[in-house]
Amino acid sequence: MLGAGELPSPTEALPGRTQRMPVSGTSMGCFWGAERLFWEMPGVFSTQVGYAGGFTPNPTYEEVRTGLTGHAEVVRVVFDPQQISYEELLKAFWENHDPTQGMRQQEDVGTQYRSVIYTQGPSQQAAALRSREEYQRELRERQRGDTTTSIEPARDFYYAEEQHQQHLHKVPGGSCGLQGVTCPPDP
Repeated sequence: MLGAGELPSPTEALPGRTQRMPVSGTSMGCFWGAERLFWEMPGVFSTQVGYAGGFTPNPTYEEVRTGLTGHAEVVRVVFDPQQISYEELLKAFWENHDPTQGMRQQEDVGTQYRSVIYTQGPSQQAAALRSREEYQRELRERQRGDTTTSIEPARDFYYAEEQHQQHLHKVPGGSCGLQGVTCPPDP
């Protein structure tokens, strides 16, 4: 049995399924505010919520909650680099959550709440690593601790169930829970 905050190995992960999650083609996802933050940014074309970074294919929300899939709850952001830079998206990511909490975000505890960035290609990987270093300097200056954010190449993305898509659009007064440390303005 895994302890709280421990990721499963591939052999310990739940088996999952081959059938993908059905979602409507017009969905914009929201896992409690993080997704809404991005969908409101100029230059962001599309957003979806789902699960990534684990072992279980096509997991359900209930399976991810067990901690036995290895997945994190994530937001996939599709953007126009002519209108918004990857660095601007990274800045919003860092400033709107607490990346020092390990396997949790505020009162939400579990491996699915860990802070992660999944990158597409070497240039995004380098930019994400550079941004983590810069943000870490800000955290140290404010005596806020070290980031626990994992930065890795993207693997499979699995859509969350339909009820999780556009959640804060469907429930406008729903919980957002975003908070973070603002970086100084760019020079």
